[in-house]
Amino acid sequence: MTELHALVQLLRESKGFAHKRDIAPLLARIATPGNGDDTAVLDDGDGKLLFAIEGFMNELVRDDPWFAGYCGVMVNVSDIYAMGGRPLAVVDALWSAGDERAAEVLAGMREASRKYGVPIVGGHTNTRNDREQLAVAIMGRATKLLSSFAAQPGDRLLAVYDLRGRYREPNAYWDASTGAPGERLRADLELLPQLAEDGLCLAGKDISMGGLLGTTLMLLECARVGAQIELDAIAPPAGVPLARWLLSFPSYGFLLAVDEANVTSVQARFTSRELSCVEIGRCTVDRRLLLHRRDERAELWNLEAEPFIGA
Repeated sequence: MTELHALVQLLRESKGFAHKRDIAPLLARIATPGNGDDTAVLDDGDGKLLFAIEGFMNELVRDDPWFAGYCGVMVNVSDIYAMGGRPLAVVDALWSAGDERAAEVLAGMREASRKYGVPIVGGHTNTRNDREQLAVAIMGRATKLLSSFAAQPGDRLLAVYDLRGRYREPNAYWDASTGAPGERLRADLELLPQLAEDGLCLAGKDISMGGLLGTTLMLLECARVGAQIELDAIAPPAGVPLARWLLSFPSYGFLLAVDEANVTSVQARFTSRELSCVEIGRCTVDRRLLLHRRDERAELWNLEAEPFIGA
């Protein structure tokens, strides 16, 4: 087996891919327009209201409750910005085995609320549960959308990351947020709605637990396109192996599909803020995700034959 084919097998068998594939049978039971985007979208006269929710693995809430609470706000904020919107407020549902454990989760939520400038306006709490469980929901508003459904054949795929971070070991969470100033975090995220409003980008997603290529598959499936990815173009942080980076969940990470004419302008906006923005491939008519590395190529997924999230 070649190195590239071993990487394909690793990705296909990963927990991140498995969690995303679990969506398909459930999505079929509640199918509504827009399922597959980072948020739900409702018309609001002057713009769009955005709604999203994130639930967290019991193990994360148990083992790192402060960070779980912090992520409760952070990842929801990322979903809103990935849609070209700006967040308004969050609510939470927190169940815990006692007040002390709940306090740690809420302390993390408060810190992220402060840094990202998004208020916690309500929720539901039960401190008499047998374990810690957390879900957080968010509302935002957009005037121009970035949508998973808007990618077109020929669009260039750009991977955007904040590499100024570290892993929250032993997990594959790339944390470029908890040690950064809130003003910088907010300004970095503001680039996303500005791109949408300036007409420089129509399609994108935030990079989630499926990693960069799992996120790519979700976008391609929604847009009914394929892609060719040049793995050597992907730029992990110094010292991080490519395989680990491809399965990492970054605090700031986005995949954008951009018209070729706008690529240089889009990249300049991110690099001016010391963010990584590299072109990693292009969208194709063929609904397959193909990986290239040096002289090798391999098919990661054929969306015509095998759904990923069923969008």
